[in-house]
Amino acid sequence: MSWIKEGELNIIERISANVLKAGPMPKHVAFIMDGNRRFAHINNMERQDGHTQGFNKLAETLRWCKHLNIPEVTVYAFSIENFKRTQEEVDGLMDLARQKFERLLEERENLEKHGVCIRVLGDLNLLPLDLQQAIAKAVLATKNHNNDVSETLITECLYSNKSPNPDLLIRTSGEVRLSDFLLWQTSHSCLVFQSVLWPEYSFWNLCEAILQYQLNHKSIQKARELHREHQASLQLEADRLCTAEELQHHGNGKPTDAHTRQEALLHYITCREERVQNFLTALKHKRDLFFHDLCIEATTA
Repeated sequence: MSWIKEGELNIIERISANVLKAGPMPKHVAFIMDGNRRFAHINNMERQDGHTQGFNKLAETLRWCKHLNIPEVTVYAFSIENFKRTQEEVDGLMDLARQKFERLLEERENLEKHGVCIRVLGDLNLLPLDLQQAIAKAVLATKNHNNDVSETLITECLYSNKSPNPDLLIRTSGEVRLSDFLLWQTSHSCLVFQSVLWPEYSFWNLCEAILQYQLNHKSIQKARELHREHQASLQLEADRLCTAEELQHHGNGKPTDAHTRQEALLHYITCREERVQNFLTALKHKRDLFFHDLCIEATTA
């Protein structure tokens, strides 16, 4: 199945979507796609078939998100813990990933038409080399289609640094836990846990989750604003302490006037921001080089 499933919503879905879009809509939704194996067991299917059905549901869900004007989606596809499953199941999941990324590369024109940008989060070195190379090709092929230690710096260093934090995180199958997925990024997100198994997920399940987000929107925004103000206050206090230490060191302990302290503070902040930006630029270059090198290895292999 294609990554971008074509088709319009039916009339009832369109009316419901328009009602939802009259209120605040999440700009970034994260999914923990749980329940593929249980779905396969209940329906007397092979586990691999359950995972395939799960991917098909992802393609359908991306279509719903497109119609609901949700521009960014992050999904939890595979964790380090999943390597503890049987070798047969792990190999099957790797094969499925290969097939889907190869299909993605065949659909470049369609992806460009819809403005799809693929980003893969996590340690790719744990995956087979040929899969790493397929992922690198997909990331580079779609990257242009759209768009000092502190909490802000840590956020910028995460794999998800190019994305806003999720507004809404949805986990299916009835499990009420995050399984270490986007813990930092979802500290001020709306969390919705639904009992439906992922392959059975429907447009109405997504609407229900968005409605819960809308009902909690004001309190979430207030919490985020308070958090931003608190972090800004902490950063300013840290800058003042560092500036005071520098003034004391260079001034041999002599007192300084308010104007001198303010100028020194502004200079320190400018230098700190420059150091941070240089570090982030170097980090981005290293990440880009990683994907380019994988693509070159795949071409010369």
